Amino acid sequence: MELKNSLMQLASRATQLKSMLMTEEATKNALIMPFIQALGYDVFNPLEVVPELDCDINKKKGEKIDYAIMKDGEPIIVVECKHWEQPLDLHKAQLSRYYVASKAKFGLLTNGIEYRFYTDLVNANLMDEIPFLTFNIENIRDNQIESLKKFTKEKFNVEAIMGSANELKYMSELKKLIKELIESPTPEFVKSLAKNIYTGKFTENVTNQFTELVKKAAASYINDRISEKLNIAVQNTNEEQKKEEETKVVIPGTKKENDIVTTQEEKEAFYIIKAILRSKVAGNRIFMRDAVTYCAILLDDNNRKAICRLHFNNEANLRIEFIDAAGNAERVHIESIDEIYNYASKLYDSVSRFV
Repeated sequence: MELKNSLMQLASRATQLKSMLMTEEATKNALIMPFIQALGYDVFNPLEVVPELDCDINKKKGEKIDYAIMKDGEPIIVVECKHWEQPLDLHKAQLSRYYVASKAKFGLLTNGIEYRFYTDLVNANLMDEIPFLTFNIENIRDNQIESLKKFTKEKFNVEAIMGSANELKYMSELKKLIKELIESPTPEFVKSLAKNIYTGKFTENVTNQFTELVKKAAASYINDRISEKLNIAVQNTNEEQKKEEETKVVIPGTKKENDIVTTQEEKEAFYIIKAILRSKVAGNRIFMRDAVTYCAILLDDNNRKAICRLHFNNEANLRIEFIDAAGNAERVHIESIDEIYNYASKLYDSVSRFV
């Protein structure tokens, strides 16, 4: 969960800051160094991360990789960085040269938004043409985060990564192929499907007809799957809201029940906080108790175990009141609910008073 929180914060940071990053160096400082840090490596410790590592190829002078992540005095990952607007395809050959010279097992080509991990699955000591792991930090998925965990300082293991790299590489290529076949099915693909339900002769007109049917059937199937997922998500949300209503408490003599309105923003914030804290405490221990002036997030539904308070009555001035390990309260202003991810450490500090 800690890696996921760090990457979610970095994703938000990238979206907010990238338009202000005018140079490669600014991209490195604002986006790429924090990514390396999120993996658990100290970017300011040359025993762990070496900037500008010499990668002299064929006696050429001055060739240096931007960063080398080190272990036991040897580079394990070489990182070539580009400005966030630079297309990475233009620079693959450059990383390939550095990869061979460095003798690292893994290469990373990134512009701070897109990340491509390479190794040598095809020919030993020669970087593959195709990366085995690719993701966009602004749209990173849970399965990609799971793959990244193998690269963290705590869990780095060459054998474990190589064991999954081959599968990841071919899975990625197969997904591209399936996407192409769905969007533009080849005659061979169409016939291989149609022959199971059509026994006539495959004329050009019949093939064209089935091509359109295959496209429609594929789109319909995908839409059905999305609808199923959405229905499950809605059902789960309704169950959460029902439980939430059951745990809502109004203190007698202080407020009237109809004075309290639990807003959608409060509900979304509650779910985000609950997700952040699941790495520290079980989700069923975190409760929301609404009041007229604020909405409290509590541990064990205990008013003496307040984790934070949401002051969301004014939509133009959303504030969260955090309570640190010493019991001190601090209010911070947020522009959107998603910014709560940026304050995961404050939530950890608050809940640490009780666990």
